[in-house]
Amino acid sequence: MRVILAEDSALLREGLVRLLADEGHEVLAAVGDGDALVAAVAQDPPDVVVTDVRMPPGHADEGLRAALEIRRRHPGVGVLVLSQYVEKRYATELITSDTEGVGYLLKDRVAQVDEFLDALERVGAGGAAFDPEVVRQLLARTTHVDPLAALTSRERDVLAHMAEGRTNASIGESLHISQSAVEKHINSIFVKLRIEHVSGYSRRMLAVLRYLGS
Repeated sequence: MRVILAEDSALLREGLVRLLADEGHEVLAAVGDGDALVAAVAQDPPDVVVTDVRMPPGHADEGLRAALEIRRRHPGVGVLVLSQYVEKRYATELITSDTEGVGYLLKDRVAQVDEFLDALERVGAGGAAFDPEVVRQLLARTTHVDPLAALTSRERDVLAHMAEGRTNASIGESLHISQSAVEKHINSIFVKLRIEHVSGYSRRMLAVLRYLGS
């Protein structure tokens, strides 16, 4: 897989370069700010971009804004965001801008090498990979009306795992239930959320995005 990295910490950046190279991935560029990331992608679009959120010059949300710009200019490039925190506004915009090739992990997950590499592979293959804590915070509601009120606790668990980009088999393994049970819960979620078959759209992602964007 062809990857471009953006991380202002030279130590972490070089560590990621070595990790990816050891796993057989080709690192086209490793840069330290958002502008350099956008320029590197424009010069040679990779399969996946891995970017931090806070980078120079402002150390605010330059990485996320660069990721959004890359999604607009190069929709075929997967984007995996790494962050020490959840920036809700831009995270929601990134996730709802498209349903394919997007991931958002907290940096703690990088220490779990297998989880990081699995997320990278999923994003590179056009799938999704969202940290459970990111999903929890984005799904948290501040209003008095809970849009998930119609769902059972098990259906909420299944929906949260769907939002992480997991397959039915992975959800079943995590929740210790059969794959057929997962499928029944998902169908129930579609019914309760009134998500019908629409040509060209994934009901699975619509179920997640309806709440992430609400």
